[in-house]
Amino acid sequence: MRRAEWLRNWGRTLLAVLTVAVCLCATGATDPQARFNDLGHQMMCTCGCNQVLLECNHVGCTVSGGMRDELTRQIASGANDSLILQSFVQEYGATVLAAPTTHGLDLVAWIMPFAVALVALVGTIFLVRHWARQQAATVVARTPEQERAMEAMRERIRRETGGDGS
Repeated sequence: MRRAEWLRNWGRTLLAVLTVAVCLCATGATDPQARFNDLGHQMMCTCGCNQVLLECNHVGCTVSGGMRDELTRQIASGANDSLILQSFVQEYGATVLAAPTTHGLDLVAWIMPFAVALVALVGTIFLVRHWARQQAATVVARTPEQERAMEAMRERIRRETGGDGS
């Protein structure tokens, strides 16, 4: 009985938290200033400073002001975020986007760093295993004749160098 009551209370709490989260997200999506900040950080200034549009600190930049004004106009007109981004891509080219798109050839820009890291990791594992196998192959047990020959060599070295073996 306790467990069923606990699960019911937990479910209600989870539902309340999710409802509040959805409401907060929906409220932020309609706030023009929040949309301006979100979209402005998804675009790059095209003046050549290689900075995010809203953080361009290029002295005397004439491009970022116009781009910000255009962004404000499009948000005020009620256009959705993807339409606004597409209009900027149409006007300034794909380089206006701070991050590459997730389709077409731009998908390579997302996949390649992880693929290279994975290949490097797998290559390193194989290389270390290869070295370990080579090391194990070189360590071979000596036969009694070889052991006697080694001891004779050590004794000869001690005699010729005047060492006591320590």
